[in-house]
Amino acid sequence: MGNLSKHDMNIQPQPFLSDSFGRIVNNLRISVTDRCNFRCRYCMPEDGMIWLDKGELLTFEEITRLVRIFAELGVTKIRLTGGEPLMRKKLHVLIAQIAHVPGINDIALTTNGFFLADQAVDLVNAGLKRINVSMDSLDPATFSSMVRRDYLHKVREGLDVIEKLPIRPIKINVVLIRGINDGEIETFAHLARTKPFIIRFIEFMPIGADDGWTIEKVVPTREIIDRINVVGHSLVPIEYHGTQPADRYRFDDGIGEIGFISSVSEPFCSSCNRVRITSDGKLRTCLFSLHETDLKALVRGGVGDEEISDVIVNAVWKKEEGHLINRPGFVRPERTMSQIGG
Repeated sequence: MGNLSKHDMNIQPQPFLSDSFGRIVNNLRISVTDRCNFRCRYCMPEDGMIWLDKGELLTFEEITRLVRIFAELGVTKIRLTGGEPLMRKKLHVLIAQIAHVPGINDIALTTNGFFLADQAVDLVNAGLKRINVSMDSLDPATFSSMVRRDYLHKVREGLDVIEKLPIRPIKINVVLIRGINDGEIETFAHLARTKPFIIRFIEFMPIGADDGWTIEKVVPTREIIDRINVVGHSLVPIEYHGTQPADRYRFDDGIGEIGFISSVSEPFCSSCNRVRITSDGKLRTCLFSLHETDLKALVRGGVGDEEISDVIVNAVWKKEEGHLINRPGFVRPERTMSQIGG
C-alpha cells in the first residue's frame, strides 16, 4: 500500500488543550450567574454582596459560542455552576443549546437544590446528564447554621424529584467544617447506602470572604474513612487521584459510594483537567488563580473564533502547577467562590 500520509488516510490530528506541565484540559466549568439565595459560610459573606448587572453576564448565545470554541480544542465535558445556576431564567434552554455542540458529550450541573423540584424535568429533557446537589447537613438547625437559610426541606424536595428521573449519577456535596457538621459523617455514609446518591465529602477551603478558615477546621479524608470503617462495612477504593477531583470508594458489600475531595490535605492539582469561566466572562485556569483572561471582551469586541481560540490556548498553557493552601506564598483570590463559580 506504500506510505500513506495522514491527509491521504483522512485522519486529522486530535485537537487538545494542554498546559506546560503536560496536563490535558477537557473539562470546562461555566458560571451562569453570581447570584445566590443561600449564604453558605464557606462561600460568601451574609451581607454586602453586590451582584453583577444583567448586561455583565454572558448571554446564552455567548456561552454557547465559547463552548463551541472549547469543544474544537478538545473539551468534552461542561459543568454549569453559579452562584446558584437555577436562578438564571430558563437554564434548560442553555443546556439544550450546549447539548447540540459537536464534541460535547457530558453536561453537568452543580446546584444548591432550592429550585430543583420545579426545574428538574425540563433540565433532564434538555440534555442534563449529571447533577451535584450541595447539602452540608441532614439536620435542619445545622443546615441553617451552614447556609444561613432555613431551606433544608426545599433541598430534600428537589432530591426526591431528581431521584425519580433518568439522570445518574446524583452526587451530594458535603463541605465538612470541624465543630459544625463533622458529627454527621456516619449519617451521610448511611444515606449513601440507602439512596442512589454518591456522597462527596469536600475539605473546607479558604475561599469565602468571612469564612473563618483555619487548618484546624479542616476534617482530613483519612479521618473520615477511619470513622466510617469503625461503624460497619469497610470502604474499598475505586479510583484514586484520577482526572476527577474526588477519590472514589465503595462499601465492601457493593452498596453505596463515597467520594473525597481532599483539596487541602491531598490536592489533586497534578492531574487537574479543568478550567473555568466566570459569569462575567473571565477565564480562570485554577479556582485559586490570581490572574484572569477576559473572554467576554473578545466576544463582544468582534474578535473571530480563531483568535479567541489562540487566546484560550495561550492562557491554558500558563495554567498554574497547583494552589498553595496552607503553605508559604498562598494568597486568597480577591473574589469569593460565588463570584468565581463553584
